[in-house]
Amino acid sequence: MRWGLLAHADFRRLWLADALSQFGDRINLLAVPLLAAITLRATAWQVSLLRVLETLAFLLLALQVGVWTDRMRKRRVLVLADLGRAVAFGSVPLAAVAGVLTMTHLCVVVAVAGVLSVFFDVAHRTYLPGLVDRDRLVEGNARLQANVSVAAVAAPSLSGWLVQLFGGAAAVGANAVSFLWSACWLRRIGAPDRVPVARARAPLRREIREGLRFVGRDPVLRANAAHSVCVSVCQQFQVTVAVLFLLREVHLSPGVIGLLQAGGLIGAVLGSVVARRLGDRFGAARVMWAAALLWGAGYLMIPLTAPGAAVTWYPIGNFLTGLSIVVLNVHQLSYRQGVTPEWLQGRVAATSTFLHFAPGPVGSRLAGVLASTAGLRGTLWLAGAGVAASALWLVCSPLRRMRRLPEAYEEERTGSHGT
Repeated sequence: MRWGLLAHADFRRLWLADALSQFGDRINLLAVPLLAAITLRATAWQVSLLRVLETLAFLLLALQVGVWTDRMRKRRVLVLADLGRAVAFGSVPLAAVAGVLTMTHLCVVVAVAGVLSVFFDVAHRTYLPGLVDRDRLVEGNARLQANVSVAAVAAPSLSGWLVQLFGGAAAVGANAVSFLWSACWLRRIGAPDRVPVARARAPLRREIREGLRFVGRDPVLRANAAHSVCVSVCQQFQVTVAVLFLLREVHLSPGVIGLLQAGGLIGAVLGSVVARRLGDRFGAARVMWAAALLWGAGYLMIPLTAPGAAVTWYPIGNFLTGLSIVVLNVHQLSYRQGVTPEWLQGRVAATSTFLHFAPGPVGSRLAGVLASTAGLRGTLWLAGAGVAASALWLVCSPLRRMRRLPEAYEEERTGSHGT
């Protein structure tokens, strides 16, 4: 009981594989741009192109991938995606050693890895319900969210040291090894990799619409989707200008800025520990809308940051933000997995992924405009106000009148759709 699901051998293998993949993804966020800038002398436009290629597949393919993964063995998709990314990134140090590495090569690698990441993420979000009992989804998602949080903060530092000590190509090669190791852990999972129940295949558009319609019909999923879209835009305001704000208006050094980010890590790790307990104590429905409000409160503290003692507002706001995001994500994901029929899991997960990533470019573009008109601090105030107002989607939804979330669909309902 002390170890919970980590005592479950198959979940433990999934958890280890997920940790390795998360670190691999996060190492790339810094190692690839540094490799391009230092080794290949890339321009700012070329470096920004790499970032676009990393996320473009989520915008173009996420909904289609949801349909395809509903027809596939989920673990096989995860393993093949990891192996494909290992091969793609493994080609980078080999090309560097041979002296033939170019920006074109790096762009192709990033684009291919982006497509494979879409398959991995969608399959990963739908694999857990087939591995553990549904009453343990919250615990499982909390432990997987901890991987995301730790990797988000720890991996960039590790990536920076790898690049500094061994060079960018070697750091990308180490990342390739992490994906290969992840695939090995996934292969060791003993639970049968079930073949989805055969169903008459409809045209791709119709199957995509089924996922969108399912999210639109469920009032809780619909509120979560609306909240995700609005928050995604406002998050980009904060992500785009926060570092510039701390450098130019609070006059902090890069080292101190990095130290202040630890507040978010501590909050996120704590959130993964207490998410299930909060749901048991107060009810998951209440926890979801309360976490959304707390997220807004954390964002509203960040623009209060100023030189001197007022600098503490930043780590406090970051702590509350990290805590609330993880608690909210754990219960949102567990609810979605619990109420979605198995035959529709991939499409519903893909719909959520698409809605999260699609507004990002719009938010980034608006952030640049706002920073030049409202200023850096003003943009952060708008980000905080936007995230706080976005919580109304959940507060005004049926969640406000509920304590606990509805149970998963009845077995006969799931079975009737799957036959």
